[in-house]
Amino acid sequence: MKRQLPILVTAIIGIFMILSFFVPHQAVSVPADFLQACAVILVAFGYVLGGANALRVNFDAIYQRQPGWGYKVVLVVSLLATVVIGAVEGEGFLNPGTRSKWIYDQIYSPMAATMFALLAFYIASAAFRAFRIRTTEAALLAAAALIVMLGRVPIGNLMTGWLPEPVRLQAVQEWIMNWPQNAAKRAILIGAALGVMATGLRVILGIERSYLSGED
Repeated sequence: MKRQLPILVTAIIGIFMILSFFVPHQAVSVPADFLQACAVILVAFGYVLGGANALRVNFDAIYQRQPGWGYKVVLVVSLLATVVIGAVEGEGFLNPGTRSKWIYDQIYSPMAATMFALLAFYIASAAFRAFRIRTTEAALLAAAALIVMLGRVPIGNLMTGWLPEPVRLQAVQEWIMNWPQNAAKRAILIGAALGVMATGLRVILGIERSYLSGED
């Protein structure tokens, strides 16, 4: 019963949510909206649980003086201070002039920008390894990547400014992004959507049970 009941509840809710997209009736839409609101509440509790787990893990590391425990102290203090300040300031905690807004603009945003700037070097290194031309497909990929990168920066216009408009790097990279890139992206998204649909049907039909404590 411990296994069958969650499977039954999951199947009923899944079928109900699918029906809400095709049956425009209050008997279906109202309960579906209620279930979606319940999902949002569960996600909120998930954030609280994740924060509590992060505190527990880092407190243990600080108590045991594990390597890098000083950074964990900074993380815990920052987490608690941000939560307390946001709770004190209330609903408008991100309004201009608030302390939470100052923390976001002056601390979080610069740190996030720094992290992404550092990631750019790792991406460039990975791209260099990935674009080693050993096959025809790799050569096409490398050429397209080079055209797109040069076409999106001012040096691309300087290099090809003397050419007719349709064959300049900027125009070519726009064509690559609008046609081949979009076609490939849509194919990937369609494949991912079909995978999501297949997984959802497996869960609704009780075939996929990995969410039940790892049961296959």
